[in-house]
Amino acid sequence: MPVSLSRLQERWLLGILAAIQFTHIVDFMIMMPLGPQLMRLFSIQPQQFSLLVSAYTFSAGASGFLSAFFIDRFDRKSALRFLYIGFLVGTLACAMASTYPLLLAARVLTGMFGGILGALLLSIVGDAIPAERRGSAMGVVMAAFALASVFGVPLGLFLANLFSWHAPFLFLVGVGIFIAAGIQWAMPSMRGHMTSGPRPHPMSVLTRMATDRNQQLALLMVVLIMFGGFSVIPFISPYMVANVGFSEQQLTYIYLIGGGFTIFTSPLVGKLADKLGKAQVFSVFLVLSLIPIFLITHMPALPIPVALIVTSLFFITLNGRMIPSMALITSAVEPAHRGSFMSLQSSVQQLASGSAALVAGLIVSKGPDGQLLNYPLVGYLAMASSLLTLLVVKRLQTRDGSPPPVATEAVLETASAS
Repeated sequence: MPVSLSRLQERWLLGILAAIQFTHIVDFMIMMPLGPQLMRLFSIQPQQFSLLVSAYTFSAGASGFLSAFFIDRFDRKSALRFLYIGFLVGTLACAMASTYPLLLAARVLTGMFGGILGALLLSIVGDAIPAERRGSAMGVVMAAFALASVFGVPLGLFLANLFSWHAPFLFLVGVGIFIAAGIQWAMPSMRGHMTSGPRPHPMSVLTRMATDRNQQLALLMVVLIMFGGFSVIPFISPYMVANVGFSEQQLTYIYLIGGGFTIFTSPLVGKLADKLGKAQVFSVFLVLSLIPIFLITHMPALPIPVALIVTSLFFITLNGRMIPSMALITSAVEPAHRGSFMSLQSSVQQLASGSAALVAGLIVSKGPDGQLLNYPLVGYLAMASSLLTLLVVKRLQTRDGSPPPVATEAVLETASAS
């Protein structure tokens, strides 16, 4: 049974969730623009850097899988409070790390909590917000990605350049302490999912996944989306520095400008998804995202403003396809099982993104002149994975009363006609 909240309570709840998402995303995203600095300071190769990124995601995937067996047995507030405190401890460990092995271990610790945290946020939105407003609510929470890009990552890079790469993580811990207080004092208890029916046996999570074709399609959709984006993302910053002509300081502009656009586009995408259909909006943005994926991975040395146009389009289109896809996936399972499924979904998402980063790290190499090689092959991989997602989304069904997805062919015909 969904929790009953007033509109004011909904806004407070979404504000807390967006703030959590902000720190969570900054903690994860800051590793990518720090890539050139970390590769230089630790004298590591692209493969070792991709492992530094993947360590978080693989750890998050493992913990997310285990949490799927019991997460629905706890009050959402209690679970969120515990996980967020653990996440802050892991972030503090990153700030204290002084060597590559220690930083690698700290990323594993942070991922243990961060992976479950992301899934729980989506479950709370699914439990607290009615289906007819869920797309807009997802837009608000996902707008934290834009805020992280505009304010969090540039500020983190500024602190890293002013002091050291440790500084962004200390900043996140300081902000996170206030957010943890907000969870304690401003978030309501959420136990409706615990009383909506008899508690299933923990192993039923796997049984449902093995027998429910709709859940399998949703998880396959997650895998393809991650390979369609996260194979490209970890090496954007190193590629821009080594091949395109950015300085490490100029990397800030990528996130500042691209994230600035998504601040305005995220709520708009959420409203369009509610009005026009989540599958339709997802499909259109997915097709549009192929353009910047191709351009980024094939980009030669260019004037910085031209390159920033392409990276901004990348931000806008990938965020545009992520918002409706998450709304679709949260609606693919009954509310009583949503928490466990979203934990399992988060596990698959993290493992897929980590695998995508590792595969990209195996493909990309560093030439004698310091430039990164074979990045176009990563782009082709991302584009192929993205196109395969269109075959999956049209077969996905909703299980919570929201309108079913519309056939992708109709969406593409409409897009072509326009």
